[in-house]
Amino acid sequence: MQSSDPRFEIRDVDPAIGKGLFALVPVKKGEFILEYTGVKIPTEKADDHPGRYLFEIDEMWTLDGDTDDNLAKYINHSCEPNVEAIIEDGHINIYAERAIKEGKELLIDYGDEYFDEFIRPVGCKCGSTRCRSKVRR
Repeated sequence: MQSSDPRFEIRDVDPAIGKGLFALVPVKKGEFILEYTGVKIPTEKADDHPGRYLFEIDEMWTLDGDTDDNLAKYINHSCEPNVEAIIEDGHINIYAERAIKEGKELLIDYGDEYFDEFIRPVGCKCGSTRCRSKVRR
């Protein structure tokens, strides 16, 4: 499935995971990839929100990224990520944490709160040797 950005493609990953975002060109370490976009909702209401594409900007605002134009929502979790999110002036910008080869999936660490609430109960599927599901807490 082609994306709105010619550098990336949305592909099926695995039935248990769904779709993922893949690089069609090499990406350099530190390179800006894209912005995580969505609908702003008050952070205080985010805990009661049924969505899973929530990304907290600050104490006041959270983005609900479950929108058709948010390409970043296809970046799956990994305990060994190759991209990171940096909040800059109220925007959630995604950057390459290391060089990413053409054809590789973009992966981010969703963080402890999301991991503990949604991933740990069903088991992490990232396959990383550093997978937190393998580490006892």
